[in-house]
Amino acid sequence: MIVPIKQIIAKAKEKKYAVGAFNTSNLEITLAIVRAAVAEKSPVIIQSSESAIKYSNLETLFNMMTTIANTIGKSVPIAIHLDHGHDLNLVKQCINIGYNSVHMDASDKDFATNVRLSKQAVKLAHSKKIWVQAELGSILGKEGLVKLETGEINMKDLMTDPYQAEDFVARTGIDTLAISVGTIHGQFRGIEKVDQRRLKKINSLVKIPLVLHGGSGLSSKIFKEAIKNGVSVINIDTNLRVAFKKALLSQLKKESDLIDPRQILAPSTEAMQKEVVKMIRIFGSRNKA
Repeated sequence: MIVPIKQIIAKAKEKKYAVGAFNTSNLEITLAIVRAAVAEKSPVIIQSSESAIKYSNLETLFNMMTTIANTIGKSVPIAIHLDHGHDLNLVKQCINIGYNSVHMDASDKDFATNVRLSKQAVKLAHSKKIWVQAELGSILGKEGLVKLETGEINMKDLMTDPYQAEDFVARTGIDTLAISVGTIHGQFRGIEKVDQRRLKKINSLVKIPLVLHGGSGLSSKIFKEAIKNGVSVINIDTNLRVAFKKALLSQLKKESDLIDPRQILAPSTEAMQKEVVKMIRIFGSRNKA
């Protein structure tokens, strides 16, 4: 059932576990996330990116997420979140349609611009009791990884500065902070690094819940240490995509004459559900509904 995101995240921070924020863009992924949450009696955050909204249409995607959350997922607390909203106009649209939380991501801008855009989002969202996540530091993707490998950029220069984070939160009034502590968006072999010391310092200075992006591919040990050091929300996307693709290819190879999309996609939905269950258990949110 859809509930205020504060209800979900505040409890996670207090009890020292993390809630999974899983990206969706279609019916099958959403079903997998919600079915896993129900099976594990776990709170969960369903989130959509700008590209997912562009693919599916905002109204369609939002109505699908909320309908499934309030029917299949009626026994567990669920929140709907906008992930990496770079466009303030889209952030406004998500606030107006009823998202529980929005991510105003201006981390690619200078500090002053990031503060200004984050404050604007806070003003709009808080008037409707909606939470705002902002981001400080850079969380890279595939292109950034190439630049790291060639020495064009240094990972430490991209990470969140603890003292700047304290100042940023005070200036903006945001509710959650996405931080850069070494993770990278996507799933890349060898990316098993989180600057736990930096994370712990940020947590000591910033009193709002911290969000870890780029979590796919990390070990359970690293996840658990990050949660111990202050992370309350962990974003997962690539893990589900990989599970979907593997199951889909296997099903098509095994049953090449299938033409019913439901039979073709059912194994992929089941595979993603198993992946969400695995993450829920690692994050410690099982039986926390």
